[in-house]
Amino acid sequence: MSNSPFTILGISGSLRASSFNSLVVRRAAAVAPDGVEFDLYDDIGAIPHFSQDLEGDATPAIVDEFRNRIAEADAIFVATPEYNGAIPGVLKNALDWASRPAGQSVLADKPAAVVGASPGGRGAVRGQADARKVLTAIGAEVVQQELPIARAHELFDEEGAMQDQESENALAEHIA
Repeated sequence: MSNSPFTILGISGSLRASSFNSLVVRRAAAVAPDGVEFDLYDDIGAIPHFSQDLEGDATPAIVDEFRNRIAEADAIFVATPEYNGAIPGVLKNALDWASRPAGQSVLADKPAAVVGASPGGRGAVRGQADARKVLTAIGAEVVQQELPIARAHELFDEEGAMQDQESENALAEHIA
């Protein structure tokens, strides 16, 4: 039996510098239970658009690095905004790369949890459903539970801590 920590790769589906979803990923790392280590992936915007022409020997190094980070993690945690009722293109693009080459998805059988934060009242529930659908299609073992984080603009303090204990407890339970 290994003494190494259980590692979760945290991925924010947002590129915005002051993203609520990036805050959620960092907060999830802070409230993770003992024995859980978070690896935060923050280069999602640098991953090029997926093209089969770039597979094999032409695969960009950043794609290989992203796939390796997923492969090395015991699970992934995705925080997604909702753009027009779905996940952002940058997140879908990264997940498409992770699913390739065909039949060799690094997400196959990988536990995955999804949350969503938004300033609106629904907490990106449609974006979360979309992310779970995509992750399931590419073989991840997805936690089929929503964690909508609504009115996120009112939830975090200047240091990125959640001001609402109930929301923070729900996030901690979702990670556990």
